[in-house]
Amino acid sequence: MESALAVPRLPPHDPGTPALSVVDMHTGGEPLRIVLAGCPEVVGPTLLAKRRYMRQHLDHLRRRLMFEPRGHRDMYGAVLVPSELPDAHLGVLFLHNEGYSSMCGHAVLALGRFAVDFGLVPAPPAAAREARVNIHCPCGLVAAFVECEGGRSRGPVRFHSVPAFALATDLLVDVPGRGKMVVDIAYGGAFYAFVSAEKVGLDVCSAKTRDLVDAASAVTEAVKAQFKINHPESEDLSFLYGTILTDGKDTYSEEPTTNICVFADEQVDRSPTGSGVTARIALQYHKGLLELNQTRAFKSSATGSVFTGKAVREAKCGDFKAVIVEVSGQAHYTGTASFIVENDDPLRDGFLLK
Repeated sequence: MESALAVPRLPPHDPGTPALSVVDMHTGGEPLRIVLAGCPEVVGPTLLAKRRYMRQHLDHLRRRLMFEPRGHRDMYGAVLVPSELPDAHLGVLFLHNEGYSSMCGHAVLALGRFAVDFGLVPAPPAAAREARVNIHCPCGLVAAFVECEGGRSRGPVRFHSVPAFALATDLLVDVPGRGKMVVDIAYGGAFYAFVSAEKVGLDVCSAKTRDLVDAASAVTEAVKAQFKINHPESEDLSFLYGTILTDGKDTYSEEPTTNICVFADEQVDRSPTGSGVTARIALQYHKGLLELNQTRAFKSSATGSVFTGKAVREAKCGDFKAVIVEVSGQAHYTGTASFIVENDDPLRDGFLLK
């Protein structure tokens, strides 16, 4: 007789609170929790309006999915929503430990596979080598290109970014306890500060993660206090997402250049950071260190995983000269889950340890 434990069923839970069904993936080690079912309707005429609505009315779901005991302080998530753009196959809101991002490259790479495998785009012909998935992110429409075999996803995914640009170069910032240093700020769907780890007395390839986090966070707070971030097209996008510490190897080379991204509330990206690679490519192109269609490899100092990136064409964003950047990486599935709550659980919406 088959054991009752072999029959999937939900444990006792609040019947008035729908279970949250998710698919978990990772891209280069960075997690992505995709909500399949159980999320209430996210209201709003535009994707940015939906982002504001979720922050104001459904933030307990972000905390429930991202925080302990169901997640951890470095968990990342995606809620799929309808898009107002006629060319978009899906819209997405990105979740992290502090709130809601405007762009996430590792998530786009994973969502490209997910969209093909879960039927969110027309099934590619059996002979097709690649399927296109148009993903509406808060920063704009991003096109993902998914390698296929037999109508299913396989292998790497690449995406073409929104226009990416350098906002400020050689900006002198006074970092408390660390002195004055020169940083660059660039946009790849989100704004990042860039600084060589050497300038904060660290080796990005060998330093302890805690030391890198402390240094990057100090730079982020200093830039926020001393420089106003303005996006030329939307106030919703006008914020500094984090700091990326690099190995300083910005001049083109066939060898990988290493970096680590610390974003939101001291959250550490395990991957090379898709939107960070986008911004770094734009910065290198702006400085004349990289030509169009010149591919560079970017390595995560956290896991050693690698993305590649290249500027594929010039563009504009407001008055800024920009580039469209192609980023490539590999995403993998890790599992599925259904999350429930019980009425008497005082930690039902999660918690984080500092």
